Amino acid sequence: MYTITQLEELEKFYKTQLLEDTVPFWFPKSFDYEDGGFLLMRDQDGSLIDDDKAVWIQGRATWLLATLYNTIEPREEWLEGAKLGYDFIRKHCFDHDGQMFFHVTKDGQSIRKRRYYFSETFAVIAFAAYAKASGSQEAADLARSIFGKCIQYASGEIKLTPKFTDTRPAKGIGTPMIMINTAQQLRETIGDPRCDQAIANWIEEIESNFVKHDLKVVMEQVSPTGEIIDHIDGRTLNPGHAIEGAWFILHEAKYRNNDPTLIELGCKMLDYMWERGWDKEFGGILYFRDLYDKPVQEYWQDMKFWWPQNETIIATLLAYLMTGNQKYAEMHKKIHQYAYDKFHDQQHGEWFGYLHRDGSIAQTAKGNLFKGPFHLPRQEWYCWTILNHFIKDNNGL
Repeated sequence: MYTITQLEELEKFYKTQLLEDTVPFWFPKSFDYEDGGFLLMRDQDGSLIDDDKAVWIQGRATWLLATLYNTIEPREEWLEGAKLGYDFIRKHCFDHDGQMFFHVTKDGQSIRKRRYYFSETFAVIAFAAYAKASGSQEAADLARSIFGKCIQYASGEIKLTPKFTDTRPAKGIGTPMIMINTAQQLRETIGDPRCDQAIANWIEEIESNFVKHDLKVVMEQVSPTGEIIDHIDGRTLNPGHAIEGAWFILHEAKYRNNDPTLIELGCKMLDYMWERGWDKEFGGILYFRDLYDKPVQEYWQDMKFWWPQNETIIATLLAYLMTGNQKYAEMHKKIHQYAYDKFHDQQHGEWFGYLHRDGSIAQTAKGNLFKGPFHLPRQEWYCWTILNHFIKDNNGL
């Protein structure tokens, strides 16, 4: 169990890490004043390893800077950076058909487009946060318009080019998960009347299709009607992803005046996937597991990636603060200690992204097409925020 003094120390730790370690690693040196956006593909020491731009990460970095401006203090540097990101995405990251690219050059020439709409979801949260920070009606209108498109993509009303044939149809938890958080961010920055009901629908889809209480598991993909697909891809679990979904649902429970049904669902999802994902020998959350403990296809299945640790730090702390259950305090202590011991670079700041199972560093890049200033700073910002509110509202557990 955490004492109120320990929670105060933890709050200070996350604040200090965010503002004195993580954010300074990226900004302002990543601001691209020549072409706009951010130069985020960086090595251990912050040196640039590639000047291409991942559209996901451009959106995520814009969201982060605008969120820091909106929630911590109105630093002009943060607003300036958010504008660089907003302008670059708006000018260069949309194709002629309205869909977004995934990978562009430094000056915004398109390289790659993927067959799903996660670039769009990150644009929604980025544009909404920037709209709140800047007062831009254009950004607000675009955020709501793109969110509407995302709803149409998610429902199948707008068809995207399929990656697979119809031989073995499947759906993934990623769609309802990312849409829950996109709607939550939109609702909390500039608002949208579609959000509450849409979030409720996506939570219902997760609970009825992906959470299998009889097997104590959260599936990564299932058949269109929620059945287990007993093939390698269908059995592959992603514990960190499911745990991220768990804290999105706990966050929604908080928004709904600590809705006990949602608290129970979020905590069960966390419990199931902690048991599946926690490495009892070396610590940390493993990347992939098989539903029936059979071999997993992907060769990186037993590596430790940065982001599942971030999501588990959030989920365990939030579960503890919402329930007072000592079990979650112990889980949080374990994942917090493991992650900051193994991933944090005390010399240069920020975190390494990829470790071998035993905790040794697999490679030193801190920024690439998938890693950038998002999961770690979001974790530190969110944990600091919820601890700050809890400490103000309570004299202790």
